[in-house]
Amino acid sequence: MNKHQLSQTTHQRLTAEVADLENTKLPEVAQKIGRAREMGDLKENGDYHAAKDEYGFLNDRKNLIQGILQDSEIAADPVAGVVGWLSSVTVLFDGDDPSDAETYLIGHIEERVNGVEVMSPSSPIGSALMGQKSGATVKVTLENGATVVVEIISVT
Repeated sequence: MNKHQLSQTTHQRLTAEVADLENTKLPEVAQKIGRAREMGDLKENGDYHAAKDEYGFLNDRKNLIQGILQDSEIAADPVAGVVGWLSSVTVLFDGDDPSDAETYLIGHIEERVNGVEVMSPSSPIGSALMGQKSGATVKVTLENGATVVVEIISVT
């Protein structure tokens, strides 16, 4: 199985999120569950059920992040001008107006911050773009069998 490639910043952010979940948020929600349990009939106790749902959601997030961190490594800095992990690539799909060019960060979904769209390097388009340079045109067969042509406008 391939390791999750993460930037140092994302690795640190996820590590801090796990610590916050374990040390602050989960204990707070556990206290909410305890207070709601004291209210009586658990079958019709909305506060109790909401707190249990919240605890489950937060615990699932903690487990997901721990799994990512456990099986991750810090990605190497991208090579200038070549699409790779943590590259920002602007592409134009065949038939689109140049003003419709889209920019993606190539990497793990957890790299997504500030509204930057992330494209997985293991997706059909992402894997076809890997190793390509600005100006290249790549023909990609999608999972549904359709074919798209993508022009790489820039790589940073």
